[in-house]
Amino acid sequence: MAPLTSALQAIRYTRGRGLQLLDQRKLPLEVVYIEIQDATAGWQAIKDMVVRGAPAIAIAAALSLAVEVETLKSAAAGNSQEAVSFLQNRLDYLVSSRPTAVNLADAARTLLDVARKTAIENDSATSVYEAYLEAAESMLAADVASNKAIGAYGAQALYNNVGPLANSHQGVRVLTHCNTGSLATSAYGTALGVIRALHSSGKLETAFCTETRPYNQGSRLTAFELVHDKIPAVLVADSAAAALMSLGRVDAVVVGADRIAANGDTANKIGTYSLALSAHHHGIPFYVAAPLTSVDTAIQSGDEIVIEERSPQELTHSHGGQGTQIAATGVDVWNPAFDVTPAHLITAIITDQGLITKDHNADAFDVVSHIGNSIKKSPLIHSTVNGRDTDDATLATAGGFAERVKALHSSFYQLDEALLVDYVKARPNLAQRLGGTHTEWKIKEVGDGNLNLVFILLGPKGSFVLKQALPYVRCVGESWPMTIERAYFETTVLREHGRLAPGHVPEVYHFDHPMAVTVMRYLEPPHIILRKGLIRGTVYPLLAQHMSDYMASTLFHTSLLANSTLKHREGVAQFSRNVEMCRLTEEVIFTNPYRVDASNRWTSPHLDADAQSLREDSRAKIEIAGLKAKFCERSQALLHADLHTGSIMVTQTSTQCIDPEFGFYGPMGFDVGAFLGNLALSFFSQDGHATFEGEREGYKLWILKTIGETWQLFERKFLALWDQNWGSGDAYVGEVYNSKEVRDLAQIAYMSELFQDSLGFAAAKMIRRIVGIAHVEDLESIEDVEKRATCEQRALNFAKHLLKERSQYSDIGQVISAIQSIH
Repeated sequence: MAPLTSALQAIRYTRGRGLQLLDQRKLPLEVVYIEIQDATAGWQAIKDMVVRGAPAIAIAAALSLAVEVETLKSAAAGNSQEAVSFLQNRLDYLVSSRPTAVNLADAARTLLDVARKTAIENDSATSVYEAYLEAAESMLAADVASNKAIGAYGAQALYNNVGPLANSHQGVRVLTHCNTGSLATSAYGTALGVIRALHSSGKLETAFCTETRPYNQGSRLTAFELVHDKIPAVLVADSAAAALMSLGRVDAVVVGADRIAANGDTANKIGTYSLALSAHHHGIPFYVAAPLTSVDTAIQSGDEIVIEERSPQELTHSHGGQGTQIAATGVDVWNPAFDVTPAHLITAIITDQGLITKDHNADAFDVVSHIGNSIKKSPLIHSTVNGRDTDDATLATAGGFAERVKALHSSFYQLDEALLVDYVKARPNLAQRLGGTHTEWKIKEVGDGNLNLVFILLGPKGSFVLKQALPYVRCVGESWPMTIERAYFETTVLREHGRLAPGHVPEVYHFDHPMAVTVMRYLEPPHIILRKGLIRGTVYPLLAQHMSDYMASTLFHTSLLANSTLKHREGVAQFSRNVEMCRLTEEVIFTNPYRVDASNRWTSPHLDADAQSLREDSRAKIEIAGLKAKFCERSQALLHADLHTGSIMVTQTSTQCIDPEFGFYGPMGFDVGAFLGNLALSFFSQDGHATFEGEREGYKLWILKTIGETWQLFERKFLALWDQNWGSGDAYVGEVYNSKEVRDLAQIAYMSELFQDSLGFAAAKMIRRIVGIAHVEDLESIEDVEKRATCEQRALNFAKHLLKERSQYSDIGQVISAIQSIH
């Protein structure tokens, strides 16, 4: 037992001398340290709340395994892969101790990545164990530095916000909840670190701390720390906080976080949400203080956070469940350990890399954007790039962002079927979805696209698809580098489009930003890629209905017809970073087919003259330049941006849009035109798949019917949404367009331009698939070269005609007649 005056340390560790954890259950009356000899003891200590607080849990877990590893290291036998397997199993076990706090899972992934990289370079188990020890120990030192940074940034932010008010009394009066100090971290603290920094600078009047029922971390631990450091403090009951605010005795609230979602929704100790509501009602700023390791960009909102439920005995018995019974026998108990505070109630998030803020009146934070670009941070912020200090101005440049992206993906490695087993095993949410053991899982790589790895995983209980972006164009190879950050944009589009058109987008289960991995629903058989079904000659009776639903809903609801310019510009800004994918589109669709380029290809020599004619066609070049300008300059809506028949999976009753990694805010006609243009390519390919003349004539008529119905239904549904939501967006303000006549004129002009755009982009898409880098299976699978060339020439002739003469068409029926006239 140590005296009460000893320095506050939740974690004591020295290599070779072991790990001791302060038993926080016995505070404030006793200071007792428990010896931790291995990961099993560490798991139990975390589960029993000997140690608590998201950062401290992560470090305690890492170091408990470090003690075990130090013992094993000297007698280590076997190879490096056996060492990695051992570490993974123990880390998986430790993560299961507290599922809500992201820091623990993040630390486990980081340490496992270190072990794997070491194993690649050295086949010695001892080398892997040594690398683990160094990495785990570095986490301890890094946490101290992180906490000090949070304290400095937070103290400055709070004082800048409420300083003038604080000057009317003796300093800032801050309310905090639970325990976020030296006892919840390796030292100093997060939210309590902000209070410590205010106090040390002479800017704190009073720190109010809540009891934090039912385990009393506030009265037992936070009050203990405040008294220990001689910080003026007042303890209040949880239920007294709102009354305290109503009396004007609180200037700001600052709390910690166990997990922060990509939109800023924050999970913290139960009761935090109530404090946020009270602060919002009384106009009091509410801050969250946490290291960036508490941010989980894999979850979009707080709805995805798993909330741990504690033992009912913590409520029914005194002393957090350790004392005598105080509740009636037989009463039902609900005892969640955490709640989620919505982002709209949070003023700012204080991190070790500065302040994350949101635009005025915005409901959510763009946490990923702030991490990537260091946007809207305080003047105090600086980061290290290539070993030197760099200010915000530098980080806001393309080079600064590139460095951040590189750092984010520093732990990336390419998966294969063997590595995938370990990857899934390390993520209990995925392993549980499959069920059974890894020996029962079936894995198949099915990626036949141009860019990515795609795996189907089947287990006794369930299934999913795992997609990983590669750092190069897969169909070309490593000679053509490509950002893996596209996985973030793909996942974001899937989630947003899934919200708007839930019946036509597969659900996303998991996103791993550093690994560029997206896990989503497996579209089980008889789902098939639409393009393959079209090649077979299969009729899909609901295709036009479903695709018009999808396009009308996603395009309308992400446009200025439905949204304010503020919300729209936020979306445009977020997706403007998908620059590499947009650049790729600009080159392969709007540039390369119209010049001599090594990536271009066509059926030669049959189409040599056709390709040359296109390169010499001045009118075509003028038209494609106009379309390219629209693609680059017009940010109408959040597009799928690669909506061809290879990005759609179908059955007779289901239509699902996948693979939106090119997603960005662009002209609506680009999505509509992509789909219609690919149907036209399928039409022109059908004669090449016929085994006898006229065999596919009926099917060709169905394709033309689908083209016509898709546009007609899309137009009807889009206009219906517009009528139902007239004036909800900033594009056409109700007070200006205040009569049916002017509204009708506005809609006619808008839809006419959208129709013309769709035809132009359809033509551009068709041309690039015949003489550009990436072709379509509809035509490529025609084995008879003469037949293929004939089909391609017809498609190319129609596309060139449509590109140059589209203004002469005012309805889709005329376009269908033009398709039929091509022989």
